[in-house]
Amino acid sequence: MYFKQIQVPGLGCFSYVLGCPGKGVMVVVDPKRDIEDYLDISRQEGMRVTHIIDTHVHADHVSGAHELAARTGAPICMHPDTPARFAFTPLPEGQVLEAGVARLQVLHTPGHTPHSISLLVSDLARSEDPWMLLTGDLLFVGDIGRPDLVGDAALKEQVHNLYNSLFVKLGTLPGHLEVYPAHGSGSLCGKGMSPKPSTTLGYERLHNPRLQYASFEDFALAMSQDFPVRPKSFSHIIATNAGGAPLLDRCPLERALSVADFEARMAAGATIIDARDGSAFGGCHIPGALNIGFEKQLANWVGMVVDPKADLLLVVDGRPAYDAMRTELHRIGYDNILGWLAGGMQAWIYAGKPTERLEQLGAPELARRIATGNAPVLLDVRTPAEWNAGRIAGAQHLPFADILQACCSLPTDDEIVVYCGTGYRSNMAGSYMKSHGYGNVKSLAGGTLAWARSGQALVTQ
Repeated sequence: MYFKQIQVPGLGCFSYVLGCPGKGVMVVVDPKRDIEDYLDISRQEGMRVTHIIDTHVHADHVSGAHELAARTGAPICMHPDTPARFAFTPLPEGQVLEAGVARLQVLHTPGHTPHSISLLVSDLARSEDPWMLLTGDLLFVGDIGRPDLVGDAALKEQVHNLYNSLFVKLGTLPGHLEVYPAHGSGSLCGKGMSPKPSTTLGYERLHNPRLQYASFEDFALAMSQDFPVRPKSFSHIIATNAGGAPLLDRCPLERALSVADFEARMAAGATIIDARDGSAFGGCHIPGALNIGFEKQLANWVGMVVDPKADLLLVVDGRPAYDAMRTELHRIGYDNILGWLAGGMQAWIYAGKPTERLEQLGAPELARRIATGNAPVLLDVRTPAEWNAGRIAGAQHLPFADILQACCSLPTDDEIVVYCGTGYRSNMAGSYMKSHGYGNVKSLAGGTLAWARSGQALVTQ
């Protein structure tokens, strides 16, 4: 049996190819939107795609099912009750698909969504006994799928479904089964996931904290508490996947814009994302730009800050960076990319256009100012857990997830130094605040990491 896990760094998405080179057939499970990896495997291994399976309607990334179906002619398969607005092949409980020696049996495992499925996989070349379990967003390595994405009205029902799927249905399966989830570290579909890409059912029963509850009541209480922040992009992605994602060939691939064209689109209301690192952005950027550096979790941060339907202009360091950024944005349904600034910031500067700075205040300088009684307003934008673990004395706490709504309550004339763990979130927050009239906002370079390494203390009281 051919088996391959394909990872998407940053989003923490996993997809799977299962098949049989001898019979020349393969199945793709939970495909990402950019599908070249699957087509490459098909060509290289001589396998034709016979089925495309989505284990559920995804919230954090746009499915590649329609893209792959358009290229291969294979049917899209999902649970029969999936609320999709397009034709698909139903996969009811107990349905068996075979791709040569690869056998997949469908389990209905609701909880993350009401229509989620998992797949028991056997390699018939070795045994008819199941070897592995593709769990979708039900069970992760070190965590479980969050039940809240369908909304508060259905939360109690989803928690009950989640418990039954994890403890009753999976409870009948042997512990030696290898577990391959649809997400790993970096995904917002759970929290506390391990970076390890697979596990076993037995190991998770012993060591997954979400599987240690003594009763349903204890489980339900834990599931009623805090979940990871839901990015504003999730509703858009769910709607896109339920309606059928548009094909990427309608999206422009190359739009290198002159300064004049870029400026004209700015004036028409487009959102500028500057994907350079924090120090480059801090030194010089286009007024009104948001700094979302091209790091491993860029897609999640874009989803929190930028309206999914916004027209986007990108500031990047050249065409390769634009191509990579465009792929990341397409994966989460941000398709209205108007173009990128050809020549980058140098072209903007040489054209004599206005620029702004987001000053990067070093940890030693901030410590000196605090010690001499000349401290600025300190704004900690980390999570409550990070705040409780240790913060700079005298700081105010306003988590990044709240700052987009609440920053307007702060005086716009004050000198404000924003800080986070490394400077990434504080640059995003600072750039957002500058675009909303905060003319004297700064970012603590290196965040609390640099603060601690410069010999300064973090307090917990």
